[in-house]
Amino acid sequence: MKYNKTMMQYFEWYYPSNCTLWYKLKKDSQNLKNLGINMVWLPPAYKGAAGIYDVGYGVYDLYDLGEFDQKGTVPTKYGLKDQYLEAIDALHRCNIKVIADVVFNQKMGADQTEDVIAYEVYMHDRNVCTGNPYNILAWTKFNFEKRNNKYSDFKWNWTHFHGVDWDERNKKNKIFKFYGKNWDKDVDSENGNFDYLMGADIDLNNVDVVEELQKWGKWYLNFCDVDGFRLDAVKHMRESFFKNWVDNIQLSTEKDLFFVGEYWNSNIETLKDYIKRSNYNISLFDVPLHYNLYNASNSSGNYDMRKIFDGTLIQALPDNAVTFVDNHDTQAGQSLQSEIQGWFKPLAYALILLRDTGIPCVFYGDYYGVYGNPETSTKTKINPILLARKLYAYGKQTDYFDDPHIIGWVREGDKEHKGSGLVVIMSDNAGGSKAMNVGPNLANCVLIDITGNMKENVYVDKDGNGIFYCDGGSVSIWVKK
Repeated sequence: MKYNKTMMQYFEWYYPSNCTLWYKLKKDSQNLKNLGINMVWLPPAYKGAAGIYDVGYGVYDLYDLGEFDQKGTVPTKYGLKDQYLEAIDALHRCNIKVIADVVFNQKMGADQTEDVIAYEVYMHDRNVCTGNPYNILAWTKFNFEKRNNKYSDFKWNWTHFHGVDWDERNKKNKIFKFYGKNWDKDVDSENGNFDYLMGADIDLNNVDVVEELQKWGKWYLNFCDVDGFRLDAVKHMRESFFKNWVDNIQLSTEKDLFFVGEYWNSNIETLKDYIKRSNYNISLFDVPLHYNLYNASNSSGNYDMRKIFDGTLIQALPDNAVTFVDNHDTQAGQSLQSEIQGWFKPLAYALILLRDTGIPCVFYGDYYGVYGNPETSTKTKINPILLARKLYAYGKQTDYFDDPHIIGWVREGDKEHKGSGLVVIMSDNAGGSKAMNVGPNLANCVLIDITGNMKENVYVDKDGNGIFYCDGGSVSIWVKK
């Protein structure tokens, strides 16, 4: 039987640095299948500059998956190479696809410094240099001596980068652009030019760099047998690079790979344009929807829920939208902190999991808890919503977005999924009810609220009409008894 596509982001920023995630994932694979999860986005699996304390975005060596004694450790934060491969195999045996995180924009933790001529640039307008160029000591030489050329003999030096944010000679933290280099123009225009993000910023005008990243992608795909890639920080990288990279990686395999990019921008036109220029081969995370959910959760019941999907990717380009509630970047203490309020999370998950478009992504931190503390988990709230997506959320969708605070929709069910069909009703304010027609499959039936929030049954007449209820600040999901 074919189930709805459902992804889980299987990590959170503050997961303990105990090298256990791959082991946990392997054991958890069957449970994920039972929940209806059929895609898992894994964190960057390669060695970071901070060793076991690196979440994975401070990339040191793309080829070290927890195999070599580098940065003070053999394993990464998440475990050893063989454990990673075993976890992938366990997921595949459960028919779960694996999405690997690709971090190309920056490298960190260089082995040696180099003397480089550079300009200082303004933080908030990287197109403007603040003075004359001068010599700095830049951390730009990556030799990977402990790997000893296994998998690749490519060595990085300053010519492979645009700039850095640290001058070792003067112990100075500024954004430095190397003399003779120019930021890529085909990037987001925030801060004048948002090519530079952190660390040593890779130069995609260097043909050797582009060739090496293409080579690595094909190696990684074959070595790890993944099924797709999450592309980090795409707004900071030349647009044509990832378009070509995706095309070349796809052409190298018979697999139908899935690609989703992180373009953190709430402007829907910007996201639409990026997807169109990728020939619709790259999906994007629905950042505008996240902010709509965030604003609704912080509006004290005064958000117009009829407009919850306005200006979102799932509304504009649903086939290329990956919806989410929170992720590792929106967590407390992160630069993009924008956590959805706890009371609203069940409503938010119903809004992404029970609709007929988009690929929803469940966040590890919401499901298992954050800071390694299971007491922060909202698993008990998410489980019935996941069950509803797996078993009931099929068929024609009819929206009842006719009230600013109490909204609902119907999924009529289909023949392939026996007993399918559901009714969703939620309120960001006071509780109430809504009359909805459920269609022929649920007509003349008794429906129950699988969330357990509403204890009384709803009786649907022979024409499919029923009155459905929810509590204030809550969601109820009605299915056939």
